[in-house]
Amino acid sequence: MPVRGIDQVKRNIKRAFEDIERTKTNTAVYAVLSQGGAMAATMIPVDTSTLINSHFVDIQASAGKTVGVTGYTAGYASAVHEASGVLAGQPRMNGNGQYWDPSGEPKFLTKGFEQIQASIPAILKAAYRVR
Repeated sequence: MPVRGIDQVKRNIKRAFEDIERTKTNTAVYAVLSQGGAMAATMIPVDTSTLINSHFVDIQASAGKTVGVTGYTAGYASAVHEASGVLAGQPRMNGNGQYWDPSGEPKFLTKGFEQIQASIPAILKAAYRVR
């Protein structure tokens, strides 16, 4: 006796894998990057808001591989990120408050992702949940 519905099962499996590869993986990568970026935003030193407003997230998928990148496009972003923070609390030369004030920290992007590291499995689980 022939088994019925095999072709439908194959189509459904193919559809499920395509959903995981395209939609759910992009969603998962974006969720992790946006959570890390949001946490980093709480530690960015703000003078004119140029740095914090230059935040970007880029997700590229090809050949079964998805890569996400987040960062800041402001030309001085790397210098601020890598700064030692020794000027913390001292007045800025332009008169706009103090260096690293009010909650700015060196290595803000790295620290943002370190702070969400324990939450990443839950973020991924939520992104890949079955609907």
